Amino acid sequence: MKKIGYILTILAVFIASSCTDKFEEVNTDPNKTSATVFNPNYLLSQSQYEFGNTGYSQLLFQSMWTQVLASTFSYYGNGDKYVASGSFIAYQGRVHEETYRAASLSYEMQNLVKDKPEMSNLYNVGTIMKVLCLARITDCYGDVPYSEALKAKEGITLPKYDSQSKIYPGLLAELDAAITALSTSKTNPTADLMYGGNITKWKKFGYSLMLKLALRLSKVDAATAKTWAEKAYAGGVFTSVDDNAKIITDNATAGNNTSGALRVPDDYREVRWSKTFIDYLKSTSDPRISAIAEIAQAGYTNNSNQDLAGDNSESAQIGLPNGYDLNGGATDIAKHPQYPGASGSGADVARVGKYSRPRTSVFVDRSGVNFVLTYAETELLLAEAKVRGWNVGATTAADHYKNGVKAAIASLAQFNSTASSDAAIAKSVAAMDSYLDKNPLNTSSTEASLKQINEQIWVATGITFNFIENWSNWRRSGYPALTPVVYPNGFSNGTIPRRIPYKSTEPSYNPENYKTAVAGISGGDTFTARIWWDK
Repeated sequence: MKKIGYILTILAVFIASSCTDKFEEVNTDPNKTSATVFNPNYLLSQSQYEFGNTGYSQLLFQSMWTQVLASTFSYYGNGDKYVASGSFIAYQGRVHEETYRAASLSYEMQNLVKDKPEMSNLYNVGTIMKVLCLARITDCYGDVPYSEALKAKEGITLPKYDSQSKIYPGLLAELDAAITALSTSKTNPTADLMYGGNITKWKKFGYSLMLKLALRLSKVDAATAKTWAEKAYAGGVFTSVDDNAKIITDNATAGNNTSGALRVPDDYREVRWSKTFIDYLKSTSDPRISAIAEIAQAGYTNNSNQDLAGDNSESAQIGLPNGYDLNGGATDIAKHPQYPGASGSGADVARVGKYSRPRTSVFVDRSGVNFVLTYAETELLLAEAKVRGWNVGATTAADHYKNGVKAAIASLAQFNSTASSDAAIAKSVAAMDSYLDKNPLNTSSTEASLKQINEQIWVATGITFNFIENWSNWRRSGYPALTPVVYPNGFSNGTIPRRIPYKSTEPSYNPENYKTAVAGISGGDTFTARIWWDK
């Protein structure tokens, strides 16, 4: 080793003495860039894409934990039945990996522009993106690295875990400072997939995100929740579906991961709307049913044909019960008392073919959008804030509720160019006023109102395929009241999962901090333990 060190020293002296006049030229890789020439805006678009394009990362868990979707396909056992299957260990850590990566891109972008006052808007948009990412991570896992996160370049490779009770005040304070610092007189971000650099839109998004984070605290710290919700409203939240935060994808490049997953042949044939979800919509003759659901034409071949439209008439729709399989035993779907029978005959049979699937023309476009936060959610959260007696303007809770429900269906038209001209969506939008006249907000009691509002958040985030948010708001609010699936060998003791255990590699990669974090979790590092705000 000493001999190798001596040789390296001699080489270094030789290179220094013979090449100093061309040092930069000789030692610059022509295939790499540097901070002086790299456009940091590109990191913004990559961060947005990484955050929004979740695909299987939410399809295999959250989409079915909350009984929005259902499947007899074994790969979806993680979500449909709370049974380890379909790359269970890998997907346990996917939200952690993907979302920290998205946050790190925004953080690196900030490092590149922090000393460039003319790019302060990009810096502050980076903070908003970082808050968005870290909020998702802590909502899924609980106590996670926050104060020491993203700082590997600064020498912190084994970050401590912060308690969620400390993370949330930090996130809200960071968000507030970033929104306040945004300026329409400064240079706008470019390569912005959400708002095209529009700072006014970014301010609305920031305050709408603040409102959502404030409501997360409604049960654990109502006073703080009230303060931040009122601040968000006063700052200026979303006012129409044109403000929706969504990330457009393009199949010519990487495409939409959720659509790509659902176009896998087995997934396409066997992922269905849940009976719980369809039954809820049918109970009030909700006009959105025909906009979101269809029954494939008869037979295995037709069920597999992704270019063949199904029957989207409201009366035809049947939701698939969660917790069933195609294994021939007691939990085989054919044993369900309301099984409609197989679709097709002879060798051309689709056993779950008569159940409602998400309409292909709306939901399964590889260039479709990923919704991040919508006007519908914002209005429904304002309705809840109003019910709680918080100062969020003169509009009544009932009117906020109406606005939110109408916005949820209007948002469907933004999925893709086909959806924007879809007759079923247009018909559903036109029918919403009549529907809401018959189904107004129940104001007989505070709890009745909260129940109905949060059931509609469940619908709004369900039909926009924002399943992680769907699960988080269900845990936060307790609505809708769901009956857990009971299936052999489940990983959550017959209950709907309340958190995701930490990434499987954390005990070996960051052992001491991991042990400290787990010691603070009541119930341990399990799917049944509850995070701080989940009361």
